[in-house]
Amino acid sequence: MQWSLLRPVGLAPAALVLTTIAAGAAGGKPAGPSEFLLVAQIVLLIAVGRGLGELMQRIGQPSVIGELLAGIILGPSLFGWIWPEAQAAIFPKTPEQKAMIDGIAQLGILLLLLLTGMETDLKLVRKVGKAAIAISIAGILVPFACGFALGEFLPDALLPNPEQRLVASLFMGTALSISSVKIVAVVVREMNFMRRNVGQIIVATAVIDDTIGWIIIAVIFSLASHGTLDIASVAKAVLGTLAFLAVSFTIGRRLVFQLIRWANDNLVSTAPVITVILLLMGTMALITHLIGVHTVLGAFVAGILVGESPILTRQIDERLRGLISSFFMPVFFGLAGLAADLSVLRDPHLLLLTGLLVVIASVGKFGGAFVGGTVGGLSTRESLALASGMNARGSTEVIIATIGLSIGVLSQNLFTMIVTMAIVTTMAMPPMLRAALARLPMNREEKERLEREEFEKRGFVANLERPLLAVDESVNATFAAHIAGLIAGMRGLPITVLHIGKRAGEQEKIRDQEASHEAVVKKAAETVSANVDGDAGSVDVATRARRAELGETIADEARKGFDLLVVGVDKVAATKDRFDRRIEDIAAKFEGPLAIVAAKGKHLKQPMPEGLKILVPVSGSGVAKRGAEVAVALTQAGSGSLRVIYVATTRDKGAQRGTSRGLNQETGILKDTSDLAARYDVDITTTLRVNRAPEAAILREIDTTDVDLVVMGVDRIQADHLSFGGVAAAVLRQSKVSVLLVSSGEARQAPAEKA
Repeated sequence: MQWSLLRPVGLAPAALVLTTIAAGAAGGKPAGPSEFLLVAQIVLLIAVGRGLGELMQRIGQPSVIGELLAGIILGPSLFGWIWPEAQAAIFPKTPEQKAMIDGIAQLGILLLLLLTGMETDLKLVRKVGKAAIAISIAGILVPFACGFALGEFLPDALLPNPEQRLVASLFMGTALSISSVKIVAVVVREMNFMRRNVGQIIVATAVIDDTIGWIIIAVIFSLASHGTLDIASVAKAVLGTLAFLAVSFTIGRRLVFQLIRWANDNLVSTAPVITVILLLMGTMALITHLIGVHTVLGAFVAGILVGESPILTRQIDERLRGLISSFFMPVFFGLAGLAADLSVLRDPHLLLLTGLLVVIASVGKFGGAFVGGTVGGLSTRESLALASGMNARGSTEVIIATIGLSIGVLSQNLFTMIVTMAIVTTMAMPPMLRAALARLPMNREEKERLEREEFEKRGFVANLERPLLAVDESVNATFAAHIAGLIAGMRGLPITVLHIGKRAGEQEKIRDQEASHEAVVKKAAETVSANVDGDAGSVDVATRARRAELGETIADEARKGFDLLVVGVDKVAATKDRFDRRIEDIAAKFEGPLAIVAAKGKHLKQPMPEGLKILVPVSGSGVAKRGAEVAVALTQAGSGSLRVIYVATTRDKGAQRGTSRGLNQETGILKDTSDLAARYDVDITTTLRVNRAPEAAILREIDTTDVDLVVMGVDRIQADHLSFGGVAAAVLRQSKVSVLLVSSGEARQAPAEKA
């Protein structure tokens, strides 16, 4: 166990020795900038930083602490003290050499803020907005006042420009008042408190802290650039920042979504979405610089907008996060540690001031957050947990201190003191927060919400991100568009309508059909917004026409990351057990879940009904549960009714139907569906049919009730043609009402027939 714990950092000493020997072989200090030294520095910072970061995580600390310690170890604090010649050879002070790695670090700051923005959940902030805003204001004002007062009383020797004491004091106040949302979120998530009420308030408060902090830093940066309190320049910075934020969160939100969608759907090069995200980050950083504030604000806002885009897939998020975490973070934080010379703390006066800084920062933040939590309506235990969580400074303070050092507001000693404060408060936060959260009670409302969210995490409809609707010019296509609009409208999902009817050439007719289907989808989404609370109802609809063979068109669309294909074409079934050729061609090229719509009965005359009377058969299988989920969602969205039927079939001899054990199982399956419907406030009627063939029982239920849509969860069966089994085929062929087949993504072997 000990060996496995030490193994992650085993490469760091070897890398250090090899780099030192190579630096000596290269002749010590180079006359000009050296690519060899740049690569050597990066190798060392990554090896030692990631190794120590791994070690920190294993002992319950954030990895950023290890990356900061790596810089301190490689810097003048330890390596430079033990072997100054080697340290100077690897990390020379020449401006040219320093500028090379500083450029990487500056880009790292922007990428770190991009990642922080992507992790910022504005929906969470809106959900607990009032309490979080009150807590954040109190949690910022108290430590800011303490930090500002400390800055005003600092000795002149600690300030690079004593005449700019006001700016330095503002920087100190900001450094003491802001929490690191990344560190807070990591610890809260590790403790499984992210979805608890107090966890949401802690993270939302940290988000608000971060956002306010970067705006303050942007204004202070403008102030520092002019050297004096220039009202005109500060007003320009403030107004420019407000205008930038206003445009970003209105027009910008829509523009970012459209750009990401366009790149995902139209570009065929490697990782096009990541390219667009990086360009967005750079462009917004340049805009904030032109306004007169720091580029970090632009990168942070870009991250928020990217994180809110529904086209941001998990794979893209992981790729971007991996690059930043494995390369830029250890380089940036390692350089911050290199710049902090802890040997100066051997001076008793500086050590005393650093201790005072840590105490003021901790007491100010803890006290302010505790008061804010009490005022915001939290209990004493919740307020203690909140105050403990908000005391972590982490990466945020280091970035702020680095900015202050780079623009000459902070001296080297003051920078070292702030970095030390960031390390101490960050390391103290996890055990404090764990202790505060360990026995925090859970009320009934919170418990019900958590159970619903846990269920949704495993569900199908709740995890949909991007449906595709493939339709022609038929009435069935209009009904399918209505169904797709209800599904997308539940969570405001963007939807793409693919017209697979007439080929390109009859442009005017195609455009008319596209506009018609788009209108149907949007109207259905509006129906959802009238029946469901929240953000439901607002959907973005894109339309496109088929310009190649059907199979080629579907294959081309499938690569764009759609997770549900809704199909609505004129002819669904061709023969007794075969689907129409177009349906089979579509299914062959789309490996994900399918929803095949077959309009019948009154829906041929009224393809956009005001409500749906749905029947859903259940059996306890995974695909049947998926069908039940879709049925519940459509009922809730369309303000209809839902009837559930379970058939205890005579084909299953082993279950001993009619016995107490068998009835308990059947009742349990119906209860599971009832619980599912209850989570979404949908009333249902349940029916149990014993000793009947499933298709006969379902068709009998259709004939004897007023249902107008059957929703069936079905499995794809491995065969030489598209098949969902005999029951689905019989219902699709013989039903007098509309049918919606919701299939799994992968085909399975057909089960053996039972006697």
